[in-house]
Amino acid sequence: MLGEIPLFQGLSSAQLDRLGELLHTRTFPAAANVMTVEQPGEVAYVVVAGTVKVHVEQADGSDVILAILGPGEVVGEMGVVDNLGRSATVVTMERSTLLWMSRAAFWECLRSMPTMTYNLVGILSRRLRLANDHLEALAALDITGRVAHQILAFAREYGEPIGDGGTLIPIRLTQSDLASLIAASRVRVNRALVGFRRRRYLSIDRGHRITVHNAAALERHCQ
Repeated sequence: MLGEIPLFQGLSSAQLDRLGELLHTRTFPAAANVMTVEQPGEVAYVVVAGTVKVHVEQADGSDVILAILGPGEVVGEMGVVDNLGRSATVVTMERSTLLWMSRAAFWECLRSMPTMTYNLVGILSRRLRLANDHLEALAALDITGRVAHQILAFAREYGEPIGDGGTLIPIRLTQSDLASLIAASRVRVNRALVGFRRRRYLSIDRGHRITVHNAAALERHCQ
């Protein structure tokens, strides 16, 4: 399993065995704090199962979601690397299982396993590209376009092909969460989703998991 996680891909069997000695497993219930803003960065996490959201609370009490992360993603690596306090709060959106490693162990691996270091650089570079793409969408698209763009982004990152040619996004995405991600009201997001469902561009199950049936049609809303 460890070799399938992006951060650990390409490591040798001996290196994976060493990781197995350094990593610990913890399961969090839904709505549990994994880490809080300004907390010391003593631990890095990898999501194995479930979904977490990275968010910050504004001065007016509003909540801004910076990212929603699913299985395979690294969480809290910045605080471990730069030795500064956490820049955001991370909360589980459902029951989630995470691997965790202390700062000392994380640095030991980066020093002794160059492939893991290269993988981390690639992950951070990908996140920067996604953040730039997200900011461009916020500036250039209307609300319907932003909803379509965000759903397609999740489909590309986490999508799983299903039998009818669609793509399941195995992440719990509520309307409120989508609204916070794209700087819109929940009512406007609901309106866009209702339109997409009516045209059969996508479907949503009771667990708030979206299946994309017509990615090309959603893409046209992003132009």
